[in-house]
Amino acid sequence: MRIAAAVLVLVITVPGTAQAATWEDVIGTGSFASYGALQSEWNYRYPWGSDHNGTARMYASATDHNHVSLSGGVLTLKATRISWDEGNSGADPHLPIRYHSGAIHAKEHVVVNDQFPNWEVKGDFQAPSARGTWPAFWLTGVNSWPPESDVLEFKGDNRNWFNTFRTSSDVSSSIVGVSSPGSWHTYRAWITKVNNTDVDIHYYLDGKWIAQHTGKNFVGKPLWVIINLQMEGSSGSPGPTADTIYRARNVYIGRTRA
Repeated sequence: MRIAAAVLVLVITVPGTAQAATWEDVIGTGSFASYGALQSEWNYRYPWGSDHNGTARMYASATDHNHVSLSGGVLTLKATRISWDEGNSGADPHLPIRYHSGAIHAKEHVVVNDQFPNWEVKGDFQAPSARGTWPAFWLTGVNSWPPESDVLEFKGDNRNWFNTFRTSSDVSSSIVGVSSPGSWHTYRAWITKVNNTDVDIHYYLDGKWIAQHTGKNFVGKPLWVIINLQMEGSSGSPGPTADTIYRARNVYIGRTRA
């Protein structure tokens, strides 16, 4: 796995210590500048493959940019309605596939521990919010589920769901209305280790602090960072017949090294 070269020494108070920490960029804001830059930092589709919990199947590769494309430093994910029977999703709840869409996930995992006690995950997004559209920018467990942290999630209307899943039934959700989600807005999570097992996650929208959630038992558990455009499912149905577009720019991941 590759870590960007930029390193900045900052004096940051790490919980339980008084030592200086080193800030380092894991994925800088230039990873959408070219396909080479994208492919050095991100993989196509979900970490587990093409299917998840909606009706969209992810299609993208180094030679297929129909659903994952770049232009001027902007990543575009496109969901297209299909007219043929492609069976059902391989993931629970196994909905029928009605769309082809796009997803990427970071090669580097977010792991909060003694060595890396603070993480920042953020980006600018133009998110669709019509019924049946389900864009997300989120973190989920590599080895188990949960943990999960949703930094951006729209489910068929103009409300963003900041979610933290500790178990399937123990969830914190801070739901915020967003004026014109299809315009550029900045979504951010600051994750910090507070004890041997738990983290605090601070969620921000356009620089404004929205909520603090506790991530119980998040410490030491690697997390994928995923950007995807899922369809229908929790966002309602029927979804749109025209192409759905979800854009991202200036996506950034950084951390402190104690």
